[in-house]
Amino acid sequence: MTILDTFVLWVHLFSAVIFVGGSFFIWLVVMPASHHFTKDEAERTLVVGKIAKQFGRITNPTLVILVLSGIYNASWYLPSFGELLSFKSYDADVLFVKVVLVSILIILIYVHGVYYGRKIVRFAREKDLEGLKAVRRRSRIISYANLALMVAILILAVMLQMPP
Repeated sequence: MTILDTFVLWVHLFSAVIFVGGSFFIWLVVMPASHHFTKDEAERTLVVGKIAKQFGRITNPTLVILVLSGIYNASWYLPSFGELLSFKSYDADVLFVKVVLVSILIILIYVHGVYYGRKIVRFAREKDLEGLKAVRRRSRIISYANLALMVAILILAVMLQMPP
């Protein structure tokens, strides 16, 4: 492994820690703690929305770094990128599934942020608690799917380090 390989791997792992760790931090710490900020649901939602928006400013470039460093790192497992679709080796199979899950995750992240995130903040500003409650129910499904995808992607990353 060259110094460049080591550096790119470190950048990839650090970016994953920020992205995945931050996502779980929001769900496991910020969301529950937000109920202690205020009893006003609209105000609480706006505070969490600001935190999520700030996190988005960090995660957008982090996702780009993860994808680019992931492509570089994939070269360790594949003699060529055409091998990704060959389904002839354990590494290629695991990488293919990882690529598919990462693609789904990225789509869901942006659907969630652009569509649901903006709607949630709008309902909170308008103090439309019924609309807020309804959109949150649908939004949570995508959020839970995103967290599950992150865990699955991490499991696949570990599987690449283990012999078949």
